[in-house]
Amino acid sequence: MLSLEVQEKEGDDKNPIRYWNYGFEVPKIDIEFTSLTYTVSTGKNSKKMILKGISGQFKCNELTAILGPSGSGKSTLLNILTGYTSHGIGGTIKVNGKVTNMQYFKKMTCYIMQDDLLQPKLTVIEAMNFSADLKLGNSVSYEQKKIIITKILETLRLTNAENTIMERLSGGERKRLAIALELVNNPPVIFLDEPTTGLDELSSVQCINLLRQVAEGGRTVICSIHTPSANIFSKFHHVYVVANGQCAYRGPVNNLVPFLNDVGIECPKHYNPADFVVDIASGEYGTKFIDSMISEVNTKYPITPIQQSLTTIDIETIYKNTIKISWQTQFCTLLKRMMIQLLREKDYLGLKLFLYIFLGFIIGGIYFEIALDGSKTIENLFFCHTTLFYFLTVPMLPIPLRFPIELRIVEREHFNRWYRITPYFLASTVSCVPIYFFLCTIHLSITYIMSSQTLELSRFAMFFTISFVFGLVSETIGYIIGSVFNVATGVFAGAVVISASHVSTIQGLGSTEKLPWYRLLMMYSSPFRWSIEGLISSVYGFEKEDLECPDHIDYCPYRKVVDTMSVGRFEDANYGLDFSVVIVYYIILRALLYYIVRQIFQPNALFRALGARVRIIKNHFNFT
Repeated sequence: MLSLEVQEKEGDDKNPIRYWNYGFEVPKIDIEFTSLTYTVSTGKNSKKMILKGISGQFKCNELTAILGPSGSGKSTLLNILTGYTSHGIGGTIKVNGKVTNMQYFKKMTCYIMQDDLLQPKLTVIEAMNFSADLKLGNSVSYEQKKIIITKILETLRLTNAENTIMERLSGGERKRLAIALELVNNPPVIFLDEPTTGLDELSSVQCINLLRQVAEGGRTVICSIHTPSANIFSKFHHVYVVANGQCAYRGPVNNLVPFLNDVGIECPKHYNPADFVVDIASGEYGTKFIDSMISEVNTKYPITPIQQSLTTIDIETIYKNTIKISWQTQFCTLLKRMMIQLLREKDYLGLKLFLYIFLGFIIGGIYFEIALDGSKTIENLFFCHTTLFYFLTVPMLPIPLRFPIELRIVEREHFNRWYRITPYFLASTVSCVPIYFFLCTIHLSITYIMSSQTLELSRFAMFFTISFVFGLVSETIGYIIGSVFNVATGVFAGAVVISASHVSTIQGLGSTEKLPWYRLLMMYSSPFRWSIEGLISSVYGFEKEDLECPDHIDYCPYRKVVDTMSVGRFEDANYGLDFSVVIVYYIILRALLYYIVRQIFQPNALFRALGARVRIIKNHFNFT
């Protein structure tokens, strides 16, 4: 059990963040990078250098701003230092004067991205509690976690909003909460991508003041920022200006104007120095001044290597002291969080409940009591087809619209080591089952009874089970589409999958001619076909008696079950085999989804190469 000390000290330094201690002092981390380059492929035989041998240092107890125009390379530099970008890089990155394993260093940092996507249906205090459970686990007691959370919320002025649902927070509160969630495990290095974007001046000043306080509490805080106001710019200790992938200035904020004077550039007295230097870096005054700044900065502000000393903490030692959380704890915590959010989506759940009930009565009304009439057996086959078509479309179609947003939240949390992919995936798989089971039970009970199918528990159980599992299959296909494509393309891809499944399943319907092998292969490659066979087996199989035809019907060719089964080429249907194949489809598709999600966040060489090729093709044809 780690000890916790939260203490206030008397004197001039009353920064409460300095004295958070989870069993060891916050390690001081200094970052140094030398001759850093980054190259991307732009075609089959062409490459583009984004960063061109830049060097610099970011030190503990300092708030550093990475400044530069759009496309200058400031976000690229931030992504490299955080480990978000790890390929195509040259040069050296040192931590506390020592070249170290970047995987170890990443575990000491957090990266607060620009969009600060948060779990929308949780309150502030719930989000903090879940963050503490995922980051600190059982190594810290509930009482200790409560003290940590209270201190953070007080410091970030979020106490009054602790019971507010996150989707109702203001922009400034959301930004402060994004920082608060990452402070729970006391990271020594914090990276932020344009933390003031979307905030008004007052909220921006409050945000930067907070970051300065965090930095002065013993941390290294680095953020990219785009044209800050003079008031905000003055809050930074250190500024690093990037122009055309090179360093145009690095040093104290107060020395920027004198530095510009030294290279023959006079900043107007009433001009914001930050705006002025960004204008210069963007080439507004020509490339001559940019070249002068790059040359002067290497002369006036040379990089003095950070010396290792006996007091310098080794990054691997820090890594060994980090808290390790079991996957079982992560799974249980994530499952609880997902269930809470799911149950709070009342509009979405209400709409789904209405849809399942309403369409249940619509389908039941269309096929009302058809199972009792031997002259309507073909219509009963279409009832089975309609049931499965419903479970192909309704579970699948909403997911490509929702899952890409969820993936962006997972990307942030996983990158900041809240949890591993496996417990997240398992929790996501389990969390959707109970409500889906409830909705399926209501819908199928309505349609099964209204269509007057045989009221035998065993038959209904088989009918329900294969419909339920097929719905899980289509839902998984929706997740795969949502993980691979953007929203617009995903909706189109979903329609293609639905059409292909439908066409491949109904081919040969009503014909007794033998289908060629390639058409049989198409038909049986679809889980829809195996599911429809299983569904019809549950209705007409297992020695079901022949049907009665009304007296006023003269022509009743499909009264016999064996004739009915032959119409759709279902005479060889075997429920056990059909159900087993659908289960295998579900397992394979779920494994494929797991692989895709894992590769999105931890891509291997093959996946990276494939992604690079796709980007080249998209750029060549101007695809979005």
